[in-house]
Amino acid sequence: MRLTVQEGTELLQHGDPMELGCQADAARQKRFDDTVTFIVDRNINYTNVCINECRFCAFFRRREHPDAYLLTNEEILAKVRETVEAGGTQVMIQGGLHPDLGLAYYETMLRQIKQTFPSITIHSFTATEIQHFARQAGLSVLDTLKRLQEAGLDSLPGGGAEILVDEVRRRVSPKKIMTEDWLHVMECAHSIGMESTATMVIGLGESMAQRIEHMERIRRLQDKTGGFRAFITWTFQPGHTALGGVKTSGWDYMKTLAMTRLYMDNITHIQGSWVTQGERIGQLTLGFGADDLGSIMLEENVVRAAGTRYEMSIQKMAGLIRGAGKKPAQRDTEYHLIKRF
Repeated sequence: MRLTVQEGTELLQHGDPMELGCQADAARQKRFDDTVTFIVDRNINYTNVCINECRFCAFFRRREHPDAYLLTNEEILAKVRETVEAGGTQVMIQGGLHPDLGLAYYETMLRQIKQTFPSITIHSFTATEIQHFARQAGLSVLDTLKRLQEAGLDSLPGGGAEILVDEVRRRVSPKKIMTEDWLHVMECAHSIGMESTATMVIGLGESMAQRIEHMERIRRLQDKTGGFRAFITWTFQPGHTALGGVKTSGWDYMKTLAMTRLYMDNITHIQGSWVTQGERIGQLTLGFGADDLGSIMLEENVVRAAGTRYEMSIQKMAGLIRGAGKKPAQRDTEYHLIKRF
């Protein structure tokens, strides 16, 4: 029986975290038995110049800032080469909304990567970036996605969602795309066979009801398109940001994670976040509904800019999963198993 918005809100506000964790773990077990997956990839942040200037972001710089940068295509290709040589199967290319780059810049980047490394999956560009590209080019979001897909873009990450409630978005990122914009980009991508992930960032001062509202918007679109492969919950990292504040607790994160497994009944994979939580809580997510621990991340810059930094390796990741009583397996972007450990 599917949870309603009211039931989900009540459980998130007043439910027992351990009971929710047990229910979420049972739902995970039914789908995946004891297999837990991860991917080897690299985050490539091609620029930190961004016109959005979100209050929760410590990564962006204005164009004239001395720390502002834009990678050359040669630098990007070198990073992709290192990823392939390290056994990586995916690159996640993301950046700020640079005011001077046209759509041709991204098309050239994608083509060069695919021509040089045809086996690599390009899982890149947030919905925020896609809309920015479209506006700069004077094209529709759909036509922009078609051009990027033709150039080599395989799928979209779920970044830029934060909380899909405009009241929250106007407070923490007033220049960023609003809820309907994000959902529209994802629906357009799914319509041309380009699958994606969905994310949620908690700890931005949102209410429990607003977290459920976010989940409901994703669940509703998934009912329509079936294009979301996974749902990933992160926690806001307040260090060095204009928004500031304190990190939400690991307990709050775990309870919310369990609810995503129970509420998002039409999304197969739920990912636990060791990147923002650290490896020990990352390990605990495997008892609260997560079937995947994401990437070992050969490179990560955005969370690091907020003062949070954890290191990971294939061996450490496999050990964490085994330590939780599960069976580790490396996957690709589409969740096909590559190797068991």
